[in-house]
Amino acid sequence: MTRSDSRPGSDAADGTAHGDWTAPGDPGDPDDLASGGDDAYAVPSDAPVVECPRCGRPFARERHRDLHVGVDHADLDADERAAYEAASEDERAELRRFRIVSLGLLVALYFGFLFLYAVVG
Repeated sequence: MTRSDSRPGSDAADGTAHGDWTAPGDPGDPDDLASGGDDAYAVPSDAPVVECPRCGRPFARERHRDLHVGVDHADLDADERAAYEAASEDERAELRRFRIVSLGLLVALYFGFLFLYAVVG
């Protein structure tokens, strides 16, 4: 992920960033974390960790690990495939619910402003 002047919050030429974006080489830079290495992930010592059996990447939940294994690693066995499909189905269901709730809130907001305009306007 390179930063350019088209990204919000970054300066045009020097790659410095503001807000959530970090400059290349900063400790919190996602590009640096994704580059691998033993110390690439800062995990608190008391946090429960579920590691990928293939690459050792730490995850907070088994479902996240199952999604990672299914997407990033090839040659899944039957158990890994079943876990990936179950996690993927759960993810789809949660995204569908989020979309429905978001649409409902937008419709309620729209009609709320419409009624407000009809009464006040």
